[in-house]
Amino acid sequence: MKYTRFEIARIIGARALQITMGAPILVKVPKKMIDPIWIATLEFKKGTMPITVLRS
Repeated sequence: MKYTRFEIARIIGARALQITMGAPILVKVPKKMIDPIWIATLEFKKGTMPITVLRS
């Protein structure tokens, strides 16, 4: 599925918030990468993010 830039921003922002609140990280992350937005972006690019988009 192809996402719009707005959907991508919303998905990454929501996942970054989950990571900030203590959700487990689903990909292997380098030790120096501590920013939740970058971690969420990495998860999105690898396709392991547990968030879906419902369109009407």
